[in-house]
Amino acid sequence: MFDKVVLEYHGHKTEDMHQSEMTSEGLENSEFAEEDAAMVNSTRIRVGRNMKGYPLGPGVTKEQRDDIMSKVVAACETFEGDLKGTFYPLDGMDAAVSQ
Repeated sequence: MFDKVVLEYHGHKTEDMHQSEMTSEGLENSEFAEEDAAMVNSTRIRVGRNMKGYPLGPGVTKEQRDDIMSKVVAACETFEGDLKGTFYPLDGMDAAVSQ
């Protein structure tokens, strides 16, 4: 039943595989005027999926959240070029950084 729902709604067949493109190449962005681009100070990446071996958000413990965060931070620290950035945890971020 679910295969038919996925096929009709998303257009994916059961033999289709997930494709990951973990580089910034190929991304299409809107063109910004120079004065508009100057207003962009930061961006945010939201991790909304669960990791293998961990429950989804509502069922995860504080210890598991900390472990997940350390793994995600370690992975993000390997980013290079325009993907490189600074990680700011929500818990403990000072007001100046938050602003």
